[in-house]
Amino acid sequence: MMNSKLQEAMEQYGEYCIRVAYLYVKEWTAAEEIVQDVFLAYHFQQERFRNDSSLKTYLVKITIHKSYDYLRSWSAKKRQFVESFHLRTAERSSEYLVMIENERQILVDALWKLPLKYREVLILHYYDDYKIKEIAEIIGSSENTVKTRISRGRSKLKELLGPEQWEVLLHD
Repeated sequence: MMNSKLQEAMEQYGEYCIRVAYLYVKEWTAAEEIVQDVFLAYHFQQERFRNDSSLKTYLVKITIHKSYDYLRSWSAKKRQFVESFHLRTAERSSEYLVMIENERQILVDALWKLPLKYREVLILHYYDDYKIKEIAEIIGSSENTVKTRISRGRSKLKELLGPEQWEVLLHD
């Protein structure tokens, strides 16, 4: 029987943690397995959570650590990452949707080309709206390191996208 704290945490943050894990491992099945491990760890070690941060931040931090563990594992090195990043779009004309999806796919493809240390901070900051301080806590780095990685990641992304595509993104 599952305790109510665990069930509530899974319902509230399960999908979000899967998306975070996916951003690291680029495979839905692996991301789901990682998040199962995250909630098992949370279940057996709930007393370690001291409310120093939000439960969401705590679970994301565990998810990131387990994602890194997976990426270092032998099986991760053997798998090919095929799935694409699914983004939601508002209901609009089909031409507009195709154009937006193409722009987003170009951005996603460029993000995947970035080293993980830049990709993770850009996604946490711009996609998930985490503040610098929260990102530093999640990834276990200083705030200055996070700021530097965001700046360098943006520069590398700009190089990958080219000036025209970069300008389009700045105005979205």
